[in-house]
Amino acid sequence: MRKAFFPVSLNLDGRRCVVIGAADDREAIEKTAALEESGAQVERVYDPQTLRDENLDDVFFVISTPQDATLSARLRALADRRRFLLCCIDQPKFGFVAMVAIAKAGPVRIAISTAGLAPRVGKALKNALQRAMDAKFARFIALLAQRRAAVQAAHPEPESSSLRRDAMIEAARGFRAEVSFSYPPWFDDAER
Repeated sequence: MRKAFFPVSLNLDGRRCVVIGAADDREAIEKTAALEESGAQVERVYDPQTLRDENLDDVFFVISTPQDATLSARLRALADRRRFLLCCIDQPKFGFVAMVAIAKAGPVRIAISTAGLAPRVGKALKNALQRAMDAKFARFIALLAQRRAAVQAAHPEPESSSLRRDAMIEAARGFRAEVSFSYPPWFDDAER
């Protein structure tokens, strides 16, 4: 089995990123939108044949969607030399970054990774979390953020950190999440 990936979130605000993929490539379109939502300065390369090495000067993150081992190997060599983060969709041996399934509501992001071993399970988890993180959840997070700002404004001094922490613990008291799983019959049979 593949080793688990180390989960991180990237602050891409103002960072130059490149997405390589055809104009009608759903994956490239989705990744471009997600990068832009994160504040990245995104450039699209629609035709990999037109990509020159110089296009990747001073880039922070590159996402490539074509299933092209030659292109991906070239990008990996460039990433090693130019020190940018690289994700080659469905070709993990070439990149440093793997995309995760993301459930989101307001500023909350929950990332799910199966290290590429069970993408359908990752999608099912994402969809279940997305349903749970409805408009009411988003309003709760927004109000919790307002309370946090008010508590910090009322008690800005460093020695009040425990008071601020206790106030936020109390504000979240009563919030509960429940998780359960159902399995396919073949797995239940194997468990017996």
